[in-house]
Amino acid sequence: MAAPISTRPGRNQPCHCGSGRKYKQCCLEKDDARAAAARAKGAADAAEPSSEAATPAPPRAPKHQTQQPWKAATSRGFAPRTRMPRKVGGG
Repeated sequence: MAAPISTRPGRNQPCHCGSGRKYKQCCLEKDDARAAAARAKGAADAAEPSSEAATPAPPRAPKHQTQQPWKAATSRGFAPRTRMPRKVGGG
């Protein structure tokens, strides 16, 4: 390649490989795949040391208990909604 990947041309600019085609029609997919592979490798390298010394998450505090029993029964209030449409008929 003529230019490093860090100086990536715009989508509608001529491709950096010298083919004379637009970058989006020539090397965009290849460069995106190469960048994704580099990101995945970097993430895997960064995750390996931390997985050895991983500490378990602290236990979660219990949920607050309310003194309002209707709130625990349903999130929609006192009466559940009906499944029928509001308007019936075509006119």
